[in-house]
Amino acid sequence: MKIKWAAIVIVGYLLFSACMYYYLFVMPTGELPDIYKGTSADPATFLSEKERSLSGEFSKIKNFLFFLSTPLEWLIYFLVVLFGLSHRLEKWAQETVRITFWQTSIYLFYLSVFTFVLTFPLQYISFHLSKVYNISTQTFSQWMKDELIDFWIGYGLMMILIFVMYELMKRFKKRWWLAAWTLFVPFTIFLMYVQPVFIDPLYNDFYPLKDKQLEAKILSLADQANIPANHVYEVNMSEKTNALNAYVTGIGSNARIVLWDTTLNKLDEEEILFVMAHEMAHYVKKHIYIGIASYLVLAFIGFWLIAKIMESFINRKGEELSITNIAQLRTLPLILMMVSMLSFVVSPFSNILSRWEEKQSDAYAIEMTGNKAAAITAFQKLAKEGLSEVKPPLLVKIFRYSHPSMAERIYTIETYPLEETKEK
Repeated sequence: MKIKWAAIVIVGYLLFSACMYYYLFVMPTGELPDIYKGTSADPATFLSEKERSLSGEFSKIKNFLFFLSTPLEWLIYFLVVLFGLSHRLEKWAQETVRITFWQTSIYLFYLSVFTFVLTFPLQYISFHLSKVYNISTQTFSQWMKDELIDFWIGYGLMMILIFVMYELMKRFKKRWWLAAWTLFVPFTIFLMYVQPVFIDPLYNDFYPLKDKQLEAKILSLADQANIPANHVYEVNMSEKTNALNAYVTGIGSNARIVLWDTTLNKLDEEEILFVMAHEMAHYVKKHIYIGIASYLVLAFIGFWLIAKIMESFINRKGEELSITNIAQLRTLPLILMMVSMLSFVVSPFSNILSRWEEKQSDAYAIEMTGNKAAAITAFQKLAKEGLSEVKPPLLVKIFRYSHPSMAERIYTIETYPLEETKEK
């Protein structure tokens, strides 16, 4: 029976991969909609033929790797449970130490290393792809350093979450999911608060913007928007990438507006001010708090669904897999698999919300700066430097795009009904 299940899921994964390959590489991608042709949203107006070709190649491979890696994670977790490896990892941990916390730590370490090794080839291919297309500027050792930081931060956070969750499972056999979610809420908010100060600096150096004249202009925009900001932060991303970006992170007194140094180097002052106005809009419109609230609501539903699905699965198939109750550590791969699946299923809805917030922020930035020309050229440069898909395929947009496509954003700005007196 186990061989049959393994064959079904492996064949299913291969068929899914073949379908996605056909969708991305063989099916006609369609021409640019007529509404964009000849406008500033038309790639032909700001990208050379070679750049358009490179963008198409890079995007297809990158999208294919995404659709390969997500279900691969599910496959690994399922097979780990199916063939008893999870059971053996749990037994090894219990034989090594007697304290429950350290048993959880050892089990999670074994599982994390195992999945890291199996998913590493796709991660490396993605890194190599970025190097080939001149997006990444990292050496292999620099990239591996970031990968290991990711591993240890993920492991440390997961160790706390998993230990607490399994203790709650033992204490609250039916309502553990509600108790787990109740503790998950302050933990999530705490992470959002400390991330800019303690986690982000592990990857890059952050410092107040060096160009004080530009900083004064940005802070003037912040003052107009009633944002209590004393600094704009610059980060040395040129050591890692040629792409451009800026973002808002953190909450409360630790909230930060951050500019990549690549953005500072490749955009002019007016373009940077538009980008900053866009990021300020996320603060003004409370998008960070909307995001946290929606995430916690989805987490509530997710915890409940996982509890119900696991209960039903153990009742039907637990004996075959040597699982008697959910509080056994050997169930963890199944729980992680379901978390990943639910995240994938809900991503189209979270992306819709995110795209709506981005549209709001674009409109706010246009109104604040009154400079449509700078906004258009800023997005054109973002697309050019990052080899972004100007008009992605539908499935890619649904599952991957938390921002509107570049064509859509640029065209919206070009046609935005801004009063002439505001335009510069």
